[in-house]
Amino acid sequence: MKSKEDIVKSVLQMSDEIRQSKIDKDVFLYYKQYDKLYCVVVRHAGMEGFYPTDKVKEGDVIWTK
Repeated sequence: MKSKEDIVKSVLQMSDEIRQSKIDKDVFLYYKQYDKLYCVVVRHAGMEGFYPTDKVKEGDVIWTK
């Protein structure tokens, strides 16, 4: 699945369908049909998934705008 970042972004932004996992209610499956059917799995963590901060923290940059 290397170099599929654009597909993942598109699936999340323009899904054909979003389903909630039967097993874990915090997990959502985003579906989009292209040449193949793609599914992006996302865990919505509520307040645990983000927090206010005073600065950008250290770490490897994965993506930047």
